[in-house]
Amino acid sequence: MTGPETYPLVSIITVNYNQSAVTLDLLRSLQRVTWPRLEVIVVDNASPSDRPERIREEFPGVTLILSPENLGFAGGNNLGIRQATGRYLFFLNNDTEVEPGVIEPLVSLLESHPEIGAVSPKIRYFDQPELLQYAGFTRMNPWTVRNRAVGFRQPDGPAFNTLSPTHAVHGAAMMVPRSVIDEVGEMSEEYFLYYEEHDWSERIKRAGYRIYYQPASCILHKESVSTGKASPFITYYLARNRMLFARRNFRGATFFFSLFYQVAVALPKNVAVFMLKGQKNHLKAYLRGLGWHLARDKRRPDKSDFS
Repeated sequence: MTGPETYPLVSIITVNYNQSAVTLDLLRSLQRVTWPRLEVIVVDNASPSDRPERIREEFPGVTLILSPENLGFAGGNNLGIRQATGRYLFFLNNDTEVEPGVIEPLVSLLESHPEIGAVSPKIRYFDQPELLQYAGFTRMNPWTVRNRAVGFRQPDGPAFNTLSPTHAVHGAAMMVPRSVIDEVGEMSEEYFLYYEEHDWSERIKRAGYRIYYQPASCILHKESVSTGKASPFITYYLARNRMLFARRNFRGATFFFSLFYQVAVALPKNVAVFMLKGQKNHLKAYLRGLGWHLARDKRRPDKSDFS
């Protein structure tokens, strides 16, 4: 790749929700990116107390999509997918900032290996950049429906600098070829929040592709700027979506044992923990998340439902 015309167009997609100032920091970091052909798409997920128009004012070259409703992580990114025209789509959380050379290793890997369907870079913490958040994912445990990020909260070092296959991309930063999205479809909007990228990774692998971790690229992540930490809102979606992931991706005996674990082990354990800690709002949210699979309530709850 020697001239600008030989560089494939990369579409960068990010979703904003009540965090325009944070999103602007991301866009400023993208100005330093050395890849010569980019389009940047920001989807505002119906921010109730923000003025996303400031994004367009500071960056008139950015495509700003104003969603009339909050579609969640998957739905917001899917709006961006429909607008994007790049050969490669790079999904970034709005609470990230990138290094100048972040694009080149990702595109080079996908260009040279068409069997790879998605790739994520190394992810470090913004406030503690010496610590890793992600250097790949372990396999999803079919009983607990949990996995582990390789290198999580460990000091970065040579052990995490090997290009390698992994079990899933990380939703904070993932590049997927347009051709793969056209084949496997967009992210499932049924999740709304959490587990979408794991479900997408499973669909990509079932289509015959591989998932990779590319340590030559790196981003910095301001973890939990948008959602907060340990809130009942998060408890609800994690409980709900673990079971949803199992229902969508496990079959036969694997699904049976996963369901058994969630009902016979995880349910009484979590009820006891929340009760002992006096976290009644978390208990309510957890039970409501599991109950969704019985009632299949189509209304999407918001944070006010758990306050």
